[in-house]
Amino acid sequence: MSQIGLAVIGAGYWGPNLVRTAIATPALQLEWLCDLDEERAKAVLGRYTTVRATASYEQVLADPAVSAVAIATPAATHFDLVRAALEANKHVLVEKPLTSSVSDAVKLAALAERSGLVLMCDHTYCYTPAVRRIRELVRGGEIGELQFVDSVRINLGLVQPDVDVLWDLAPHDLSILDFVLPEDVTPVAVAAHVVDPIGNGRACLGYLSVWLSTGALAHMHVNWLSPMKVRTTIFGGSRRTIVWDDMNPVARLMIHDRGVDRIPANALAPDERREALISYRIGDIQVPALPEREALKAVLAEFADAIAGRRPALTDAGSGIRVLELLEAATRSADDGGTRIPVNMEASK
Repeated sequence: MSQIGLAVIGAGYWGPNLVRTAIATPALQLEWLCDLDEERAKAVLGRYTTVRATASYEQVLADPAVSAVAIATPAATHFDLVRAALEANKHVLVEKPLTSSVSDAVKLAALAERSGLVLMCDHTYCYTPAVRRIRELVRGGEIGELQFVDSVRINLGLVQPDVDVLWDLAPHDLSILDFVLPEDVTPVAVAAHVVDPIGNGRACLGYLSVWLSTGALAHMHVNWLSPMKVRTTIFGGSRRTIVWDDMNPVARLMIHDRGVDRIPANALAPDERREALISYRIGDIQVPALPEREALKAVLAEFADAIAGRRPALTDAGSGIRVLELLEAATRSADDGGTRIPVNMEASK
């Protein structure tokens, strides 16, 4: 298979990672790094490279050697950049969130579909070995019925100039939730509480609740102000519970055969029914062996494979739209003091 010509747009925080990984991806040929600050782009590339640096997005899109672009710029710029790329017949990989609004994301998804182009969201965590295994366990029924999800994503910074903490950090957890949930389970309502204790002008700490169609509840804590970095998510099931600690390289994933069972009343003798109908299950803990693979390599490999196979990517525009629907509902809830906001995700499944 011939290599796919790629341009990376944005040489800021995430762009250099895309450059490094694209160069190491056999299916891709990195042609350009584009940034408004051309000198910054040149500094990222270094002296010894055949990749060209430019400040002109139009120059990149006009190059017939470029078949695809990877966009790593502020969220407010995504709509115009993605639309221009699609109109220039380029496949697009875009950093989260897909755009700044659901309506804009729907327009881009429709344009990509009409043009027969791949529009993929860089939901990087969905390509980690741990999250791939969680998806298998949840969708395969290994943990039973999903009862709750509890996640913590906190650290000191980076305080973003253009989005609040919900729009910066929660897309990771919302994209993971979308990725691992069974097809017949969808969010039905959202509530969010946020604060700005440092007077930043944007929320720096938030708590987000997502009710699921099965009655289960997913809760997410995001915070830019914590001196400790924590990346932990618990998926509680009726049979087993998964604990994912992304900061623990020795045991990133643990599967607990522990939990609370409810004993049916008809299973007890009459004189026992006055006792609590609860039993505690104390079983083994398994630590699956997971390969240590860089998720971004899997992202770019999936992007290239989707282009070559003329198929939707695993994290396609639909997944980006569903994340945005929850973020917009969370913003409405936070603005209204934490009101529960209904959502209908069926149309974007």
